[in-house]
Formats: sequence, C-alpha cells, structure tokens
Amino acid sequence: MPELTLESDIVYTGKILNLRVEKVSLPNGRETVREIVDHPPSVCAIISTASNKIIMVKQFRKSVEKELWELPAGKLEPGEDIETTLRREMEEEAGLIGGHIEKLCEFYVSPGFCTEKMHLFHIKGGKIDKAKPQFDEIIKVAEFEPEEILKMIREGEIEDGKTIAGILLWGDMYQTLED
Repeated sequence: MPELTLESDIVYTGKILNLRVEKVSLPNGRETVREIVDHPPSVCAIISTASNKIIMVKQFRKSVEKELWELPAGKLEPGEDIETTLRREMEEEAGLIGGHIEKLCEFYVSPGFCTEKMHLFHIKGGKIDKAKPQFDEIIKVAEFEPEEILKMIREGEIEDGKTIAGILLWGDMYQTLED
C-alpha cells in the first residue's frame, strides 16, 4: 500500500545527509507529512582474527553523548563501490589489510525515517596494522572473545543496533556451521 508523494522539499543539505520533507497521500485518502533523512549506503564488518577474537571500535557519539563499542563501519563515498568502501573503512577504523570477505546480509538501518541501507560482512584473516582514522575520528580498537561481546550486549554495555544485529546474526550462523 504505497503512499503517493504530493510535494517534496529538501530542507537541509549536509555533508553526510539531507533532510527531505514530503507531503503524502495515504491509501485511505488522508494526507500527512513525512520527514526523511537521505543517507548514502554503508558497510559494517565483523572482523575475526586468527585466534577467533572480534575486533571492535570505541568512539564518542555526539548524538547520544557517550562512547559506544561498535563493529567498524562507514558510508560509501560518491562513485565508490561496496567492496572498496569496505576495505577503506576497515583499514581506517580497525587497521585491517586484506582478509577473506563473506557478505552476511543487508538491511535498512532505521526505515521509519532514513534511507540508509547497510551491508554487513564477515572478514576473516588479513593483517591487522595500526588504524588510520579520519581527522575527525578518535577511535579505540580492541579485540574481544565472542562470548565476552554477547555478555556486553546482555548487560547493556553494547547499545549500537548494527553491532547487536551483526554479532547475533554472525553468532547464529557460526553456531549453525559448527552443529
């Protein structure tokens, strides 16, 4: 049951997102307004080391005013393909060079108001070097046992949605392969 767009105005154009306000007609004939954040696609990866640890990054997120443990992730730059973005972001945030890539899934981050589609991967192997964050990123990199990450999720120490979804999906797939 699609909504018919009657008017569309871009009310903000930013460095990483645009805000669009649309007047729509609902299938029942009523009219309402939708606020939509246009955001480029993004990538996220579960990086597992040779010792089966998972690489996580911790960074301050101004929107929630706290540091969060997260899986490394980032947005596609204009003209960049998904694998190029994945390799670039993993080197910047986690210091990962190389490794075997396996795509796990793709999903909308928050479809109630945002167009961002995230592509989730598992990367095994590769060389871990020093992270090379962008000038406006201050990132701490650490390795965790999968069980430790699950405990952190249960205890509320990990609050980032992509990280929770990614770890649980990867863990479920990993368990299925082991059974």
